[in-house]
Amino acid sequence: MPVGVGIPGLVDREGLLRFAPNLLGANGTHVRAELQGALGDRAHVKVDNDVTCAAVGECTYGAGKGRSDVLFVTIGTGIGGSIVSSGQLLGGAANFSGEIGHVVVDPQGPPCGCGRRGCWERYASGSGLGRIARDAALAGQANRVTALAGGDPDDVRGEHVVLAVSEGDDEAEAILGEFAWWLALGLANLANILDPEVIVIGGGLVRAGETLLGRVRREFSLQLEGADLRPAIEILPAELGDRGGAIGAAVVGRNARSALAGP
Repeated sequence: MPVGVGIPGLVDREGLLRFAPNLLGANGTHVRAELQGALGDRAHVKVDNDVTCAAVGECTYGAGKGRSDVLFVTIGTGIGGSIVSSGQLLGGAANFSGEIGHVVVDPQGPPCGCGRRGCWERYASGSGLGRIARDAALAGQANRVTALAGGDPDDVRGEHVVLAVSEGDDEAEAILGEFAWWLALGLANLANILDPEVIVIGGGLVRAGETLLGRVRREFSLQLEGADLRPAIEILPAELGDRGGAIGAAVVGRNARSALAGP
């Protein structure tokens, strides 16, 4: 019986969770060995990064299906990524590739859970949107957003910004515009390196739909090298939603079991 599991953080090829910036208590857990021991010989367990699993799901059944070069990006509390090049998932030497949220975009920026400062996810994740909005609220530049949060700037979250934008609030528009700029900055940098055919965006913020993605596409086209002279790079929302990681983990487990069985 194949069993696939996706977990956040640096997961090596043996299923050992080496480091999880947002789940520090789990560092050093040999997830695969513990599950294999609990399930016994009737199961074959494969463990990988959760975003890698979600990317496999999207490339098998979702927005990346039929594409050979895909950059998959999840925008939630943090930012995760996975890379498909020429139809192959890129794991890297230690299986740690895709930690795009921890690319530093401002060395003097806010502290990150990974121990450094100014990581991209501090600006372009769901928590990053909340931080930008709270800074604006404390400066008196997010009145409607603050009202939607109950009147306390410290309670402002990203969803309050999206709601205020849907109401036509100009201050919220400015906040979301700043956030879209940061998100597009990272995507353009990655696209310049990887040259993907398509960028698939997953995670909770995708629920904002074109309210966010339309702005990101416009900023991306302004920041991408030679945008008007190269084939267009599509930016698409993930299609599998919250199920993407679980679907992809099942595919990862199935594929690993098939490879073990051989031809």
